[in-house]
Amino acid sequence: MITVKVLIDSVEKVKKLSSILSREGADCELIEGRRIVDGKSIMGIFSLDLKRPIQLKIHSDNREILNRLREFVVEDS
Repeated sequence: MITVKVLIDSVEKVKKLSSILSREGADCELIEGRRIVDGKSIMGIFSLDLKRPIQLKIHSDNREILNRLREFVVEDS
């Protein structure tokens, strides 16, 4: 499992992140406090507070996805 903090503070970033994660075969979750949403769901992402970094969990060990997510990642966990 890969866990990183991401910042998705614009509509364009939400669309791009959702698109990237939708192409992955693994389940992806965005976690903000007690709320967990599907990282592939644009509506789910918009239900979160996007002003601060959010934890992203990717249920895969393939770290190549981090290259595609580079612009969103603010810190590795």
